[in-house]
Amino acid sequence: MNRTPLRPAIREAAEILEAAGVPSPHTDAELLAAHVLGVDRMRLALTPTVDPDQLEEFRKLVARRAERIPLQHLTGTAAMGDIDLAVGPGVFIPRPETELLFAWALAHAEALTHDRHPVVVDLCTGSGALALAIAHARPDAEVHAVELDPEAFAWAKRNALQLADEGDTPVNLHAGDVADPEILHHLNGKVDIVVSNPPYIPEAATLDPEVVDHDPHRALFGGPDGLSVIRPMIATIARLLRADGVTAVEHDDTNGSGVAALFTADGGFTEIAEHPDLAGKPRFVSARRISG
Repeated sequence: MNRTPLRPAIREAAEILEAAGVPSPHTDAELLAAHVLGVDRMRLALTPTVDPDQLEEFRKLVARRAERIPLQHLTGTAAMGDIDLAVGPGVFIPRPETELLFAWALAHAEALTHDRHPVVVDLCTGSGALALAIAHARPDAEVHAVELDPEAFAWAKRNALQLADEGDTPVNLHAGDVADPEILHHLNGKVDIVVSNPPYIPEAATLDPEVVDHDPHRALFGGPDGLSVIRPMIATIARLLRADGVTAVEHDDTNGSGVAALFTADGGFTEIAEHPDLAGKPRFVSARRISG
């Protein structure tokens, strides 16, 4: 069977993707090749050639990526922390920027005393990314996740069952609205950490085709100012957190001061801080619950 050198095929694919306007053409070409070969991207050098069937599958995937179909829809997975999540049409694809929020949550979980299990809540969980990554990293934690949309909830349930089968501590999934004053009422004043990556993009924003054509709009947009989900969610966070509990909410890069102002206006938080992402753009706001 004739085999084709892999590196020239990847270079050709990267050129096709670059011409199509894909933001990271070479990286995506390598990730698609690794997916077809069933290896980690860093091990591609150990597979110098591909057989005709693999080459055909690779070229088909590259052609679909050139149509601006999200890479994660083609591979079927997205990463968060040390886990891989199943994703596809109907659920928001976790972004690398949210890794910063995940790292923040782990740091605060580590700071808790070790005489009890941390209680963590993920609001607007989507695929379950934050909740499941935290449960994987902290098997001693009691993690709850809330999602309103039925399609996204189904993806979260699928991921939760898969990771539980692999040995992770099960996550408690709740179908509901994060603005509902009764949601998770049994946890009122008992939660150590609340995280959220909610719909937060202002409706007038211009987005890449991978986002606007494939991510669910209900998972993207937060009303005219991007705060229509975050604004009522502040009261839920305040209700759930114990005194001295902490929270962090991801937001649009135009809204760092806006989200901080919402926490300030509530009157129940201190240590309100804005956090940038690796590009220096505002990415999430954290706060600490005060007594009362």
